[in-house]
Amino acid sequence: MNQNPIVSLRNIQVAFDGEPILKGIDLDICDKEFVTLLGPSGCGKTTTLRIIGGFVTPDSGDLFFDGKKINNLPPYKRNVNTVFQRYALFPHMNVADNVAFGLKIQKESPTKIRTQVRDMLELVGLKGFEHRRVTNLSGGQQQRVAIARALVNHPRVLLLDEPLGALDLKLRKDMQLELKKIQRETGITFVYVTHDQEEALTMSDRVVVMNDGVIQQIGTPQDIYNEPVNAFVADFIGESNIVDGIMYEDYDVEFAGAEFVCVDKGFQREEQVKVVIRPEDIEVVPVDDGKISGVVENVIFKGVHYEMQVNACGQTWIIHSTRQKPVGSVIGMNIAPDNIHIMHRAQDASAEPLGEEEVRL
Repeated sequence: MNQNPIVSLRNIQVAFDGEPILKGIDLDICDKEFVTLLGPSGCGKTTTLRIIGGFVTPDSGDLFFDGKKINNLPPYKRNVNTVFQRYALFPHMNVADNVAFGLKIQKESPTKIRTQVRDMLELVGLKGFEHRRVTNLSGGQQQRVAIARALVNHPRVLLLDEPLGALDLKLRKDMQLELKKIQRETGITFVYVTHDQEEALTMSDRVVVMNDGVIQQIGTPQDIYNEPVNAFVADFIGESNIVDGIMYEDYDVEFAGAEFVCVDKGFQREEQVKVVIRPEDIEVVPVDDGKISGVVENVIFKGVHYEMQVNACGQTWIIHSTRQKPVGSVIGMNIAPDNIHIMHRAQDASAEPLGEEEVRL
Protein backbone atom coordinates (compact mmCIF):
# COMPACT_ATOMS: atom_id res chain seq x y z
CA MET A 1 0.00 0.00 0.00
CA ASN A 2 1.29 3.43 -1.01
CA GLN A 3 1.30 5.86 1.93
CA ASN A 4 0.72 8.89 -0.32
CA PRO A 5 -2.89 10.14 -0.04
CA ILE A 6 -4.88 9.95 -3.25
CA VAL A 7 -8.04 11.44 -1.69
CA SER A 8 -8.09 14.02 1.10
CA LEU A 9 -11.10 15.54 2.82
CA ARG A 10 -10.54 18.68 4.87
CA ASN A 11 -13.15 19.98 7.32
CA ILE A 12 -16.02 18.74 5.14
CA GLN A 13 -19.41 19.93 6.39
CA VAL A 14 -22.79 19.10 4.89
CA ALA A 15 -26.34 19.82 6.01
CA PHE A 16 -29.61 18.65 4.44
CA ASP A 17 -32.66 20.84 5.12
CA GLY A 18 -30.76 22.55 7.92
CA GLU A 19 -29.87 19.25 9.60
CA PRO A 20 -26.08 18.70 9.97
CA ILE A 21 -25.02 15.45 8.29
CA LEU A 22 -21.22 15.83 8.30
CA LYS A 23 -19.63 17.95 11.02
CA GLY A 24 -16.09 18.64 9.88
CA ILE A 25 -14.70 15.44 8.33
CA ASP A 26 -10.91 15.18 7.95
CA LEU A 27 -9.70 12.04 6.20
CA ASP A 28 -6.78 10.91 4.04
CA ILE A 29 -7.19 7.83 1.83
CA CYS A 30 -3.95 6.38 0.51
CA ASP A 31 -3.22 5.06 -2.96
CA LYS A 32 -3.91 1.31 -3.39
CA GLU A 33 -5.65 1.16 0.01
CA PHE A 34 -8.87 -0.63 0.98
CA VAL A 35 -10.69 1.78 3.32
CA THR A 36 -14.09 1.07 4.83
CA LEU A 37 -16.45 3.73 6.17
CA LEU A 38 -18.33 1.97 8.96
CA GLY A 39 -21.18 3.15 11.12
CA PRO A 40 -24.91 2.94 11.86
CA SER A 41 -27.58 4.21 9.49
CA GLY A 42 -27.61 8.00 9.28
CA CYS A 43 -24.03 8.45 10.50
CA GLY A 44 -22.89 10.18 7.27
CA LYS A 45 -20.83 7.43 5.65
CA THR A 46 -22.77 7.32 2.35
CA THR A 47 -22.76 11.13 2.15
CA THR A 48 -18.96 11.04 2.55
CA LEU A 49 -18.75 8.50 -0.28
CA ARG A 50 -20.99 10.62 -2.52
CA ILE A 51 -18.82 13.67 -1.90
CA ILE A 52 -15.77 11.75 -3.14
CA GLY A 53 -17.78 10.61 -6.18
CA GLY A 54 -18.99 14.13 -6.97
CA PHE A 55 -22.68 13.43 -6.36
CA VAL A 56 -22.83 15.79 -3.34
CA THR A 57 -21.08 19.15 -3.04
CA PRO A 58 -19.94 20.04 0.50
CA ASP A 59 -21.33 23.19 2.12
CA SER A 60 -17.83 23.97 3.35
CA GLY A 61 -14.42 22.33 3.39
CA ASP A 62 -12.28 21.00 0.56
CA LEU A 63 -11.83 17.75 -1.34
CA PHE A 64 -8.48 16.95 -2.94
CA PHE A 65 -7.58 14.26 -5.50
CA ASP A 66 -3.84 13.73 -5.99
CA GLY A 67 -3.30 17.06 -4.27
CA LYS A 68 -5.65 19.01 -6.57
CA LYS A 69 -8.83 20.58 -5.23
CA ILE A 70 -11.86 19.05 -7.00
CA ASN A 71 -14.85 20.41 -5.04
CA ASN A 72 -16.72 21.47 -8.18
CA LEU A 73 -15.41 18.86 -10.62
CA PRO A 74 -18.36 16.87 -12.06
CA PRO A 75 -18.44 13.09 -11.48
CA TYR A 76 -17.66 12.14 -15.08
CA LYS A 77 -14.40 14.11 -14.95
CA ARG A 78 -13.16 12.38 -11.80
CA ASN A 79 -10.98 9.29 -12.05
CA VAL A 80 -13.51 7.53 -9.83
CA ASN A 81 -16.22 4.93 -10.45
CA THR A 82 -19.05 3.77 -8.17
CA VAL A 83 -20.76 0.44 -7.50
CA PHE A 84 -24.15 0.96 -5.86
CA GLN A 85 -26.19 -1.42 -3.73
CA ARG A 86 -28.66 -1.62 -6.60
CA TYR A 87 -26.34 -2.59 -9.40
CA ALA A 88 -28.10 -0.45 -12.07
CA LEU A 89 -27.27 -2.89 -14.87
CA PHE A 90 -28.89 -2.41 -18.27
CA PRO A 91 -31.48 -5.23 -18.52
CA HIS A 92 -31.71 -5.08 -22.33
CA MET A 93 -27.95 -5.72 -22.70
CA ASN A 94 -25.98 -8.90 -22.24
CA VAL A 95 -23.04 -9.19 -19.83
CA ALA A 96 -20.37 -8.13 -22.32
CA ASP A 97 -22.31 -5.05 -23.46
CA ASN A 98 -22.91 -3.98 -19.86
CA VAL A 99 -19.21 -4.22 -19.07
CA ALA A 100 -18.23 -2.52 -22.34
CA PHE A 101 -20.61 0.41 -21.95
CA GLY A 102 -18.06 2.87 -20.57
CA LEU A 103 -15.44 1.88 -23.13
CA LYS A 104 -17.91 2.48 -25.96
CA ILE A 105 -18.73 5.92 -24.57
CA GLN A 106 -15.00 6.67 -24.70
CA LYS A 107 -15.00 5.43 -28.34
CA GLU A 108 -12.35 2.79 -27.76
CA SER A 109 -11.59 0.43 -30.64
CA PRO A 110 -13.62 -2.80 -30.93
CA THR A 111 -10.44 -4.86 -30.48
CA LYS A 112 -9.50 -3.06 -27.28
CA ILE A 113 -13.06 -3.35 -25.96
CA ARG A 114 -13.18 -7.10 -26.57
CA THR A 115 -9.80 -7.61 -24.90
CA GLN A 116 -10.57 -5.52 -21.84
CA VAL A 117 -14.04 -6.99 -21.37
CA ARG A 118 -12.63 -10.51 -21.61
CA ASP A 119 -9.86 -9.74 -19.10
CA MET A 120 -12.23 -8.06 -16.68
CA LEU A 121 -14.78 -10.90 -16.76
CA GLU A 122 -11.97 -13.35 -16.09
CA LEU A 123 -10.87 -11.22 -13.13
CA VAL A 124 -14.34 -11.34 -11.54
CA GLY A 125 -14.85 -15.04 -12.28
CA LEU A 126 -17.37 -14.68 -15.15
CA LYS A 127 -15.33 -15.97 -18.08
CA GLY A 128 -17.73 -17.46 -20.64
CA PHE A 129 -20.69 -15.33 -19.52
CA GLU A 130 -20.23 -12.69 -22.23
CA HIS A 131 -23.49 -13.41 -24.05
CA ARG A 132 -25.64 -14.19 -20.99
CA ARG A 133 -28.50 -11.77 -20.33
CA VAL A 134 -28.04 -10.03 -17.00
CA THR A 135 -31.67 -10.74 -16.10
CA ASN A 136 -30.80 -14.45 -16.09
CA LEU A 137 -27.94 -14.05 -13.60
CA SER A 138 -27.99 -14.62 -9.86
CA GLY A 139 -27.59 -11.69 -7.48
CA GLY A 140 -23.93 -12.52 -6.89
CA GLN A 141 -23.25 -12.75 -10.63
CA GLN A 142 -24.98 -9.43 -11.26
CA GLN A 143 -22.83 -7.86 -8.59
CA ARG A 144 -19.70 -9.17 -10.31
CA VAL A 145 -20.88 -7.66 -13.60
CA ALA A 146 -21.37 -4.30 -11.88
CA ILE A 147 -17.86 -4.48 -10.45
CA ALA A 148 -16.39 -5.44 -13.84
CA ARG A 149 -18.20 -2.53 -15.49
CA ALA A 150 -16.83 -0.13 -12.85
CA LEU A 151 -13.28 -1.47 -13.12
CA VAL A 152 -12.94 -1.82 -16.88
CA ASN A 153 -12.02 1.86 -17.27
CA HIS A 154 -9.26 1.40 -14.67
CA PRO A 155 -10.30 4.19 -12.28
CA ARG A 156 -7.83 5.27 -9.62
CA VAL A 157 -10.56 4.95 -6.98
CA LEU A 158 -13.57 2.63 -6.79
CA LEU A 159 -16.42 3.60 -4.47
CA LEU A 160 -18.67 0.78 -3.20
CA ASP A 161 -21.90 1.70 -1.42
CA GLU A 162 -23.03 -1.41 0.51
CA PRO A 163 -22.79 -3.58 -2.63
CA LEU A 164 -23.26 -6.87 -0.75
CA GLY A 165 -26.41 -5.87 1.12
CA ALA A 166 -28.80 -7.75 -1.17
CA LEU A 167 -26.89 -11.06 -1.04
CA ASP A 168 -27.50 -14.01 1.25
CA LEU A 169 -25.07 -14.62 4.12
CA LYS A 170 -22.87 -17.31 2.52
CA LEU A 171 -22.58 -15.47 -0.79
CA ARG A 172 -21.85 -12.23 1.03
CA LYS A 173 -18.97 -13.85 2.90
CA ASP A 174 -17.61 -15.36 -0.32
CA MET A 175 -17.80 -11.97 -2.06
CA GLN A 176 -15.99 -10.24 0.81
CA LEU A 177 -12.93 -12.38 0.11
CA GLU A 178 -13.40 -11.98 -3.65
CA LEU A 179 -13.53 -8.18 -3.42
CA LYS A 180 -10.35 -8.07 -1.36
CA LYS A 181 -8.64 -10.33 -3.89
CA ILE A 182 -9.75 -8.10 -6.79
CA GLN A 183 -8.52 -5.00 -4.99
CA ARG A 184 -5.10 -6.51 -4.41
CA GLU A 185 -4.78 -7.73 -8.01
CA THR A 186 -5.83 -4.44 -9.60
CA GLY A 187 -4.07 -2.08 -7.16
CA ILE A 188 -7.08 0.24 -7.32
CA THR A 189 -8.03 2.20 -4.20
CA PHE A 190 -11.31 0.87 -2.79
CA VAL A 191 -13.53 3.02 -0.56
CA TYR A 192 -16.27 0.81 0.86
CA VAL A 193 -19.38 1.74 2.86
CA THR A 194 -21.07 -0.70 5.22
CA HIS A 195 -22.84 -0.96 8.57
CA ASP A 196 -21.64 -4.57 8.94
CA GLN A 197 -18.77 -4.73 11.42
CA GLU A 198 -17.57 -8.19 10.38
CA GLU A 199 -17.50 -7.10 6.74
CA ALA A 200 -15.33 -4.09 7.61
CA LEU A 201 -12.91 -6.11 9.72
CA THR A 202 -12.61 -8.85 7.08
CA MET A 203 -11.73 -6.72 4.06
CA SER A 204 -10.15 -3.46 5.12
CA ASP A 205 -6.62 -2.13 5.42
CA ARG A 206 -8.11 0.66 7.54
CA VAL A 207 -11.54 1.22 9.04
CA VAL A 208 -13.12 4.66 9.57
CA VAL A 209 -15.75 4.41 12.30
CA MET A 210 -18.38 7.16 12.04
CA ASN A 211 -21.29 8.24 14.22
CA ASP A 212 -23.56 11.27 14.03
CA GLY A 213 -21.55 12.95 11.26
CA VAL A 214 -18.23 12.65 13.10
CA ILE A 215 -15.27 10.29 12.68
CA GLN A 216 -14.88 8.41 15.97
CA GLN A 217 -11.76 6.40 15.16
CA ILE A 218 -9.50 5.50 12.23
CA GLY A 219 -7.25 2.46 12.39
CA THR A 220 -6.46 -1.04 11.23
CA PRO A 221 -9.11 -3.69 11.93
CA GLN A 222 -6.91 -4.98 14.75
CA ASP A 223 -6.59 -1.51 16.31
CA ILE A 224 -10.29 -0.78 16.00
CA TYR A 225 -11.25 -4.08 17.64
CA ASN A 226 -8.55 -4.36 20.30
CA GLU A 227 -8.00 -0.68 21.14
CA PRO A 228 -11.29 1.23 20.81
CA VAL A 229 -10.89 4.90 21.72
CA ASN A 230 -14.35 5.31 23.21
CA ALA A 231 -17.36 3.35 24.36
CA PHE A 232 -19.24 3.87 21.09
CA VAL A 233 -16.49 2.15 19.09
CA ALA A 234 -16.09 -0.58 21.69
CA ASP A 235 -19.82 -1.31 21.65
CA PHE A 236 -20.33 -0.97 17.89
CA ILE A 237 -17.37 -3.17 16.86
CA GLY A 238 -18.36 -6.55 18.17
CA GLU A 239 -19.64 -7.06 21.70
CA SER A 240 -18.12 -5.54 24.81
CA ASN A 241 -18.59 -5.54 28.54
CA ILE A 242 -18.30 -1.90 29.64
CA VAL A 243 -18.22 -1.34 33.40
CA ASP A 244 -17.34 1.43 35.84
CA GLY A 245 -13.98 1.29 37.55
CA ILE A 246 -11.44 3.22 39.63
CA MET A 247 -7.84 3.64 38.52
CA TYR A 248 -5.90 3.67 41.78
CA GLU A 249 -2.53 4.23 40.12
CA ASP A 250 -0.68 3.18 36.97
CA TYR A 251 -1.39 -0.48 36.12
CA ASP A 252 -3.86 -0.87 39.01
CA VAL A 253 -7.64 -0.77 38.49
CA GLU A 254 -10.65 -1.87 40.50
CA PHE A 255 -13.99 -2.92 39.01
CA ALA A 256 -16.75 -5.41 39.85
CA GLY A 257 -15.55 -5.45 43.46
CA ALA A 258 -12.07 -6.72 42.64
CA GLU A 259 -8.63 -5.23 41.99
CA PHE A 260 -6.83 -6.08 38.74
CA VAL A 261 -3.43 -5.52 37.22
CA CYS A 262 -3.73 -3.81 33.81
CA VAL A 263 -1.35 -2.36 31.21
CA ASP A 264 -2.70 1.20 31.27
CA LYS A 265 -1.04 4.25 32.79
CA GLY A 266 -1.23 8.04 32.79
CA PHE A 267 -4.53 8.40 34.65
CA GLN A 268 -5.02 10.46 37.79
CA ARG A 269 -4.88 8.63 41.11
CA GLU A 270 -8.31 7.22 42.00
CA GLU A 271 -9.78 8.49 38.75
CA GLN A 272 -13.18 7.05 37.89
CA VAL A 273 -12.89 5.26 34.54
CA LYS A 274 -14.71 2.99 32.11
CA VAL A 275 -13.36 -0.53 31.69
CA VAL A 276 -13.87 -2.40 28.41
CA ILE A 277 -13.53 -6.19 28.27
CA ARG A 278 -14.33 -8.34 25.23
CA PRO A 279 -16.51 -11.44 25.86
CA GLU A 280 -13.85 -13.81 24.51
CA ASP A 281 -11.22 -12.33 26.88
CA ILE A 282 -12.93 -13.54 30.06
CA GLU A 283 -11.56 -16.83 31.37
CA VAL A 284 -14.09 -19.11 33.03
CA VAL A 285 -12.56 -20.81 36.09
CA PRO A 286 -13.74 -22.53 39.29
CA VAL A 287 -15.30 -20.08 41.74
CA ASP A 288 -12.41 -20.27 44.21
CA ASP A 289 -9.91 -19.41 41.45
CA GLY A 290 -11.77 -16.40 40.06
CA LYS A 291 -11.32 -12.73 40.87
CA ILE A 292 -15.04 -12.29 40.15
CA SER A 293 -17.87 -14.75 40.58
CA GLY A 294 -21.31 -14.76 38.98
CA VAL A 295 -24.40 -16.79 38.21
CA VAL A 296 -25.05 -18.08 34.69
CA GLU A 297 -28.45 -16.77 33.60
CA ASN A 298 -28.58 -17.82 29.94
CA VAL A 299 -26.58 -19.93 27.47
CA ILE A 300 -26.74 -19.81 23.66
CA PHE A 301 -24.79 -22.11 21.34
CA LYS A 302 -23.14 -20.02 18.59
CA GLY A 303 -21.46 -22.79 16.61
CA VAL A 304 -17.81 -22.19 17.52
CA HIS A 305 -18.50 -21.10 21.10
CA TYR A 306 -21.15 -20.72 23.77
CA GLU A 307 -22.42 -17.26 24.66
CA MET A 308 -23.24 -17.02 28.35
CA GLN A 309 -24.99 -14.21 30.15
CA VAL A 310 -23.64 -14.04 33.68
CA ASN A 311 -24.88 -11.85 36.54
CA ALA A 312 -21.90 -10.62 38.54
CA CYS A 313 -21.99 -7.70 41.00
CA GLY A 314 -25.42 -6.66 39.78
CA GLN A 315 -24.41 -6.40 36.11
CA THR A 316 -24.98 -8.77 33.21
CA TRP A 317 -21.71 -9.88 31.61
CA ILE A 318 -21.41 -11.53 28.18
CA ILE A 319 -18.85 -14.36 28.03
CA HIS A 320 -17.81 -16.36 24.96
CA SER A 321 -16.33 -19.72 25.86
CA THR A 322 -15.85 -23.13 24.28
CA ARG A 323 -16.96 -24.64 27.59
CA GLN A 324 -20.64 -24.61 28.44
CA LYS A 325 -21.76 -23.95 32.02
CA PRO A 326 -25.37 -24.77 32.90
CA VAL A 327 -27.90 -22.07 33.75
CA GLY A 328 -27.95 -21.44 37.49
CA SER A 329 -24.34 -22.51 38.09
CA VAL A 330 -21.87 -20.20 39.83
CA ILE A 331 -18.62 -19.58 37.97
CA GLY A 332 -15.38 -17.74 38.54
CA MET A 333 -14.07 -15.15 36.08
CA ASN A 334 -10.51 -13.97 35.42
CA ILE A 335 -9.20 -11.35 32.98
CA ALA A 336 -5.55 -11.06 31.90
CA PRO A 337 -3.93 -7.60 32.24
CA ASP A 338 -3.61 -6.98 28.49
CA ASN A 339 -7.31 -7.81 27.99
CA ILE A 340 -8.42 -4.96 30.25
CA HIS A 341 -8.86 -1.67 28.36
CA ILE A 342 -9.23 1.54 30.34
CA MET A 343 -10.68 4.85 29.17
CA HIS A 344 -11.77 8.11 30.73
CA ARG A 345 -15.37 8.31 31.92
CA ALA A 346 -15.93 11.15 29.41
CA GLN A 347 -15.37 8.67 26.58
CA ASP A 348 -18.95 7.40 26.54
CA ALA A 349 -21.08 6.51 23.56
CA SER A 350 -22.38 10.04 23.08
CA ALA A 351 -19.06 11.82 23.42
CA GLU A 352 -17.13 13.54 20.67
CA PRO A 353 -14.01 11.57 19.70
CA LEU A 354 -10.98 12.53 21.74
CA GLY A 355 -7.67 13.92 20.63
CA GLU A 356 -4.69 11.61 20.50
CA GLU A 357 -3.22 13.01 23.71
CA GLU A 358 -6.44 12.11 25.56
CA VAL A 359 -6.54 8.50 24.44
CA ARG A 360 -4.57 6.25 26.73
CA LEU A 361 -5.63 2.77 25.82
